[in-house]
Amino acid sequence: MTLILVLVVGGIIGWLASIVMRTDAQQGVFLNVVVGIVGALLAGFLITPLIGGAPITSGNFDIMSLFASFLGAVVLLAIVNLFRRGSVR
Repeated sequence: MTLILVLVVGGIIGWLASIVMRTDAQQGVFLNVVVGIVGALLAGFLITPLIGGAPITSGNFDIMSLFASFLGAVVLLAIVNLFRRGSVR
């Protein structure tokens, strides 16, 4: 059940991050889920220890972990845009 919740929340977080980074028209639902999950993992290792809380991949769905996962997805999209276009949008 936790895996399904992580996939759904990761998809929503990836979709919101793609809207913020203006890459929503370029990627589909599957890539939104992948960006959300990888962003959550990135946030779990890098951002969450700095601001406190637990990553959503551990099944913890509080405001701090959701915010950290969103930041991780935005950072991941910025890195992908940097390598694709040579600039962060």
